[in-house]
Amino acid sequence: MARPVTLFTGQWADLPLEEVAKKAKSFGYDGLELACWGDHFEVEKALESDSYVREKHELLERHGLQCFAISNHLVGQAISDKMIDERHKGIVPPHVWGDGEAEGVRQRAAEHMQNAARAAAAFGVKVVNGFTGSPIWHVLAMFPPVPPEMIEKGYKEFADRFNPVLDVFDEVGVKFALEVHPGEIAYDFWSTKATLKALNDRPAFGINFDPSHLYWQMLDPVEFVYEFGDKIYNMHVKESVRNLNGRNGVLGSHLFFGDHRRGWDFVSPGRGGVPFERVFRALNDVGYTGPLSVEWEDNGMNRDQGAPEACAMVKRLELTPSDVAFDAAFQQK
Repeated sequence: MARPVTLFTGQWADLPLEEVAKKAKSFGYDGLELACWGDHFEVEKALESDSYVREKHELLERHGLQCFAISNHLVGQAISDKMIDERHKGIVPPHVWGDGEAEGVRQRAAEHMQNAARAAAAFGVKVVNGFTGSPIWHVLAMFPPVPPEMIEKGYKEFADRFNPVLDVFDEVGVKFALEVHPGEIAYDFWSTKATLKALNDRPAFGINFDPSHLYWQMLDPVEFVYEFGDKIYNMHVKESVRNLNGRNGVLGSHLFFGDHRRGWDFVSPGRGGVPFERVFRALNDVGYTGPLSVEWEDNGMNRDQGAPEACAMVKRLELTPSDVAFDAAFQQK
């Protein structure tokens, strides 16, 4: 049986959820992954009111859509970032920002993520996707020279901040899935291994697998699936393209997305370099049965064109695993 294809609503939060649901159904999607911003899924309201949760379910049911996860990326970024500044003020709710004092923002962000776990449980979903921030992303260049102890302390600080969050996830029977992503504690293969080790590989913490961030770093997302398959709790179908022409570099040059001088950029799924069919086959091999959730980002394309095209691409390349070897018919009885 094919996995459900859902649309992540994070890039559609400027629209009311009712409108997004209508579009998603017309595009061919099976469900939505609800973002915890805009009016799509408000954590506090979900905890305060049973009727709010019921209304969300009724809205999805009206449009024949399912929901398997909610996503709390923006608030998660503030939990363990070393520097809290105007970037965070622009993405977290006012009550999380408060007076902007850094440690207070981190503490309130952690509390909000704990509440997101409780809200997910109330809503009946088992996964909250998100970011973590990082105490050590700012030393990525490793210059000025970085003492090894500084990196070790960074992973420990992350674990100290996130373990109490995960305690609540365990209490309510929900799992957290980190999108391995630049700017997070885990952003590539080896940092993912180090992050899981820092948390003693506790089951409450896993991965929201997004191959686009691996591809532009020139990593093979298929190898990532085979290494971390048992920790993949959600999958984002997102696409990137490399444009390394001798002038453009993978670090981005402080150029904004959509600029042709960037060494890489996000494009509509199917229009870049991610080997999605190989990825889907690998997900079959490791037993992943969760949703394939399209996270649509492309500054050069209209989303009403790109989102249905992406859905069709996923359904065309998705494979139901075979229950028989293809050459079994050759064997003589």
